[in-house]
Amino acid sequence: MSGEAEHVADWTKGEHAIVYQSCAACGATQYFRRSFCAACGTPDPQDKRASGQGTVYATSLVVRAATPEARAHVPYNIILVDTAEGFRMMAHGDNDLKIGDRVTARYQRFTDRLVPYFTRTKS
Repeated sequence: MSGEAEHVADWTKGEHAIVYQSCAACGATQYFRRSFCAACGTPDPQDKRASGQGTVYATSLVVRAATPEARAHVPYNIILVDTAEGFRMMAHGDNDLKIGDRVTARYQRFTDRLVPYFTRTKS
């Protein structure tokens, strides 16, 4: 990262992508960007785009919004997804998702921000 002028853009920058990091030395993956590998300490892990595929690890249906902006979306589902690339992330998802469901990411607006939104993968 320190040698790169720019990171790969992802949903936090308004792009339809989820970006994670991979360590060339130990192969560990991490979701939050750092200048080093959290597993082995090697500097400059590589940015990669995730496939958007995963499995629901946990789900929590929100029925009481934390902010006035979120009230328009109630009820909404916050989920933890174990991605195909090996990292876990928090995101939004369909209200009927269950633990173990295979999911695919798309992107939608939530309180005027673009967020990853997972739907059940069609078999």
